[in-house]
Amino acid sequence: MFVLTEMKDTVRIQPWLFKDDVNDAIVNVLNKKFANKVVHNVGLCIALWDIQQLEDSFLFPGDGAHHTVVYFRFVVFRPFIDEILLGKIKSCSKDGVHVSMGFFDDIIIPPNAMQDPTRFDEQEQLWAWEYAMEDGKHDLFMDIGEEIRFRVSDEAFTDTTPVGPDQASQDSEKGEAEVKKSPYTVTASVSEPGLGLLSWWNS
Repeated sequence: MFVLTEMKDTVRIQPWLFKDDVNDAIVNVLNKKFANKVVHNVGLCIALWDIQQLEDSFLFPGDGAHHTVVYFRFVVFRPFIDEILLGKIKSCSKDGVHVSMGFFDDIIIPPNAMQDPTRFDEQEQLWAWEYAMEDGKHDLFMDIGEEIRFRVSDEAFTDTTPVGPDQASQDSEKGEAEVKKSPYTVTASVSEPGLGLLSWWNS
């Protein structure tokens, strides 16, 4: 679920931070820049682990700050494919069940990755597993806030870099609606025994 990723960045230290310890200043800058942010094709950065190497600092003309190339390692949330995780149901829609792990919300379980047969109840706006018993079928609803065990089946990174004014005007001319995209999405499955709501398997 969490991995150590080697990264490299040029850190800019403002002149008024010179009075502080250089390492402490670099740690603060790196955490502000990367912590709780998604880096494309890397994952969700959690916290700085360590600094491995500092190159010589340099100054640019007209800029009082000093710049240092830093090699460091960051703790990153990027679950492995087929890894089994726990989360809580955040919401349900016809697209599937949306799961949150508290610090990461962009997890979706699509309809074709649920227990069979599962249906979407329009009235309740919830997904329900139609569990067959001797006395007939029973609807086991996936209620909001319930703990759920799921298997990671896929991941997708989306480049959310802001577009220039030319591209934005072209999109508006085409009538394309602006939809907020997630930079990192995890797709999951609960279609196996033992997966799904923890309450299903307690007994």
